[in-house]
Amino acid sequence: MQRRPIASRDRNWAKRAASWLVKKNVTPNQISKGSVLFAVIAGGAFWLSGGTIALWLIVAALSVQGRLLCNLFDGMVAVEGGRAEPDGPFWNEAPDRYADILILVGMGLGAGSPALGWAAATMAVLTAYTREAGAAQGLEPDFSGPMAKQHRMAASTFAAALAIFLPTLFGIPTLAVALWVILLGAAGTVITRGLRMIAALKSR
Repeated sequence: MQRRPIASRDRNWAKRAASWLVKKNVTPNQISKGSVLFAVIAGGAFWLSGGTIALWLIVAALSVQGRLLCNLFDGMVAVEGGRAEPDGPFWNEAPDRYADILILVGMGLGAGSPALGWAAATMAVLTAYTREAGAAQGLEPDFSGPMAKQHRMAASTFAAALAIFLPTLFGIPTLAVALWVILLGAAGTVITRGLRMIAALKSR
């Protein structure tokens, strides 16, 4: 099985946490569903922050990281913990798409630019679609950037932290600036993944 390369997977703290979850009979699917809950909180917090309220921005940043931790532990519990479930492939992928949309649309609402949030969310989903389109043709899944999931969430977290101190950059809401970075970076990711897919198919 091809998995997204995550350096944290080999860290002792992650292994101990995953082992604890296995002992508590927490299933990978439950963890995947938890990522959506964190995304709902993050998106709502971004919206309520209006791009300026520190408390909600902190909640948003922490919830984005909570989403990433769920993404880490669901795979570790399933694979290393031997708790994989028959419907695991659905719960491994679908919540990620829901989470991207919830978080990025929430950022757009917080920045006062809902259309920008939706555009970034659409492009984020297209990065995953392009990867899965290649995998469906028997190619190795392409998890590369420049704006893969971990990069999008890092940008979201950094934007939330920065907006606490600098609500605007060059007269533009900081959250909106981050969304433009995510949108353009995700578009670049879609293009580069697509070109690699085409080249791999032609080389068969």
